[in-house]
Amino acid sequence: MRRLIVNADDFGLTSGVNQAVVELFRARALTSATLMATAEQLNEAVTLAKQSPSLGVGCHVILVDGTPALPPSEIPSLIDPSSQNGTTFRPKLSTFVTDLLLGRISDTEIQAEATAQMKKLQQAGIQVTHVDTHKHTHTFPRVLRPLLQAALACGIKAIRNPFEPNWSLNATANAGRVRKMQVRLLRSQSAAFSEEVTKAGLRTTDGAIGVLATGTLDALTIRNLLSAMPDGTWELVCHPGHNDAALQQQNTRLLDSRDVERAALLETIPPANCELIHFGQLA
Repeated sequence: MRRLIVNADDFGLTSGVNQAVVELFRARALTSATLMATAEQLNEAVTLAKQSPSLGVGCHVILVDGTPALPPSEIPSLIDPSSQNGTTFRPKLSTFVTDLLLGRISDTEIQAEATAQMKKLQQAGIQVTHVDTHKHTHTFPRVLRPLLQAALACGIKAIRNPFEPNWSLNATANAGRVRKMQVRLLRSQSAAFSEEVTKAGLRTTDGAIGVLATGTLDALTIRNLLSAMPDGTWELVCHPGHNDAALQQQNTRLLDSRDVERAALLETIPPANCELIHFGQLA
């Protein structure tokens, strides 16, 4: 049996992203979205999610390129040391990973911040189906372990498997060589991921697809992915939206591509020959 979760990241980022999530869900082109607990349009996203009770809603935990849910004084190792106001995370993933590997970031503070973000959504009335992370920071064990502890403390039962299988990489023809190399290198962490998730007792998928295609995910790529997809349970990671003035003010490289993805999902997912589910329906 082939099962597919179609998950939109960045729910709450802008009204245009929120509207795209709801449009796609109502068109049966999307089953899940991960909500950013400190995003500008969080309240609107929460309202829309409550109006769509069968939409799976997860927590898109932010540890880089954003603002924390906790006071910065409680999580100093997560705060960008070069920021003028001392209230934001490191803006670049590369800087975060370097400091993580050098032991400059506290596991305890990661767990505390992740817990705060998950609880913020739950206190807003969201039944959180799963967790994932902005820029896939939980590919690294030093983020994964405290994230799993936070999820367990909040009663959340599932987590994104961020690793893309070979068949999906091979079906993504228009991705750049550098990004393909980066995605392949990250797979060195996949065995540790499976071990930690199994130990924690959380559910996950067989892998994520569309990660390599971030920024280039179009209808042809989705068709190729669906055609190559074997039996199992997979998550299509996507970033649909409307490229409006509010989005252009955000610190994101994904602008025109969000319109392309929105149109591509509408064209390809409703007729897809697979069972569409969300993380709350994982067995």
